[in-house]
Amino acid sequence: MTIKSSQTLVSEALQEINTISTDDAHEMYNNNECNLIDIRDIRELQKEGQVEGAKHIPRGMLEFWLDPESAYFKQGKFDLNKEMVLFCAGGLRSALATKSLKDMGFEKVSHIDGGFGAIKQSKFKIV
Repeated sequence: MTIKSSQTLVSEALQEINTISTDDAHEMYNNNECNLIDIRDIRELQKEGQVEGAKHIPRGMLEFWLDPESAYFKQGKFDLNKEMVLFCAGGLRSALATKSLKDMGFEKVSHIDGGFGAIKQSKFKIV
């Protein structure tokens, strides 16, 4: 049995998904064109801070909160017609999560290159 490494999974995901810069994400957010979604663990948010205006979905609940047929679906929390822009701490989890949403059928989904580390150095406000 051959098991793919997490690095291989991320590399494969990056070939299939849309990766955007912090500047592009900031512009989309300011123009109200996206759902900015932080998939980091709640402890990471408490320790590092949060992006002002971003919605939080723990990585383990992402597919369930965004599936209208799931018992965990968050009705009205997200505009499903807008781009879903995901980020994590460094961009690895969000790459896998973006691919998962794409596999679910979401067409307008991307992740931020460099994750929260890059966001802290960008125009976004951290609270």
